[in-house]
Amino acid sequence: MRCFITRTASYLPGSPVSNDEICQRLGQLNGEEEVREKILSMNGIRLRHYAQDQHQQATHDVYELGSLAAQRCLEQNVDTRAISLLVGGTTFAPLAGPGFVSILHERLSSAGALAQPVEISSHAGICSSATTALVAAIRAVAGGHHGSSLCVGAEHASDVLKAKSIRPIDDRADHVNVRNSRWFMSVFLRFMLSDGAGAFLLQDRPDPDRLSLQVNWTHAMSFANEAPLCMKLDCRSALLSQDLSVLSTHLFPTADKFLDHALETHDDTIDSHTIILPHMSSFFFRRKMERVIAGRCSDDSNPVPYWTNLETAGNTGAASIFVMLDQYLERRELSDGDRMLLFVPESGQFNFVLISLTAGAP
Repeated sequence: MRCFITRTASYLPGSPVSNDEICQRLGQLNGEEEVREKILSMNGIRLRHYAQDQHQQATHDVYELGSLAAQRCLEQNVDTRAISLLVGGTTFAPLAGPGFVSILHERLSSAGALAQPVEISSHAGICSSATTALVAAIRAVAGGHHGSSLCVGAEHASDVLKAKSIRPIDDRADHVNVRNSRWFMSVFLRFMLSDGAGAFLLQDRPDPDRLSLQVNWTHAMSFANEAPLCMKLDCRSALLSQDLSVLSTHLFPTADKFLDHALETHDDTIDSHTIILPHMSSFFFRRKMERVIAGRCSDDSNPVPYWTNLETAGNTGAASIFVMLDQYLERRELSDGDRMLLFVPESGQFNFVLISLTAGAP
C-alpha cells in the first residue's frame, strides 16, 4: 500500500503582527524590554499571527484554529465521508482531557465538515506533537488500515504567553547573567512563539486532478534516553519554559545522530531531494543547520536548498511544518518527480521526525 498527501491547508488568525505591535497583543511585563529587543534581533521573525485581540482576549481557541485549517483542507470536492481516521497534535490545549482531537472532531462535526464517527488519535508534546501524529496517520494509510485520514496541527501559544496569563518565577536577582534565570527561560518565549494551524489530507491513492505528494518513508526518534529535559509546559501553572544551555549542548549532536540513522536506515541521501523544509525556531540556528545539511551533501559548496517561512509566518510550533508545506506549495511550483524532505526537530527532550516525499503530477 502507499500513502499520498493530496490536500494541504493552513490558517493564521488575524492580521500579521509586526515586532513593534507584539505588546499590543501580548501586553508587557516589567523589565522585559531588553530581553525583547535582544531576542527579536536574533530570531529574525518580522511578522507573526496571534489569536488575541488588543485586550488580550482570545479570538479563537486551539480547537477552532485546527477546525478552520481542516475546513480549508476539505474544500473543493473532497468526499469527507471517506475519512475514517482523524489525528492531530498540539502543545497548548485548555483541556488536558479529553484529547485535542476529540474536541476537534466535535467542532468539525458542528461545522458540517466531518459528521460521521471516526477513529481518533491525539498527540501531545512540543513542536513534533502534530508531526508524530502525521507519521502515525501515514503508516495507518500505507498499512491499509484506513483509506483516508485527516491530520491537524494547531497552536495557541499566546494563550499562555500573554501578560494576563503568564506568571514567570522572578529569580533574576539570583543570577549575574539573566539568561541563566528561570525568569528568562519563560519570558523570552513570548517573542519566539505565535499562533496558527494546518491540516493535511492523506489518501491511499493520488488525486487524479491535482499534484499529490507520495510518502517515500518516515523516520522518528527520541533521544530522551541520553539528553535532559529542555522545554516544558507545566500543567498546573501553565508556565512554558526552555533551558537554553541544555538546548545548545544537545540539539545538534542529537540531530546529527538522528539524520545519519534515518538516511542509513532508508538507504537514502540528502542529495536525492530537491528541497528541504526544516522547522526552525529561530534564524539564530540558521548557520549551524546549513552546515548540517551541507555536510551530508556530495558537494558541500552547493548543498540541497531549503525553504522556510519563519520570517513572515512566525514560529507556530506544532503547526509549523503544516503551515510551511502549505505556503510552499502556494508560492513555489513543484515538478513531477521532485523530492521534498520535511524535518522537524523538537527540543522538549530532543525528539526528531523526518518525512521524505515525491511530487506526482495529476
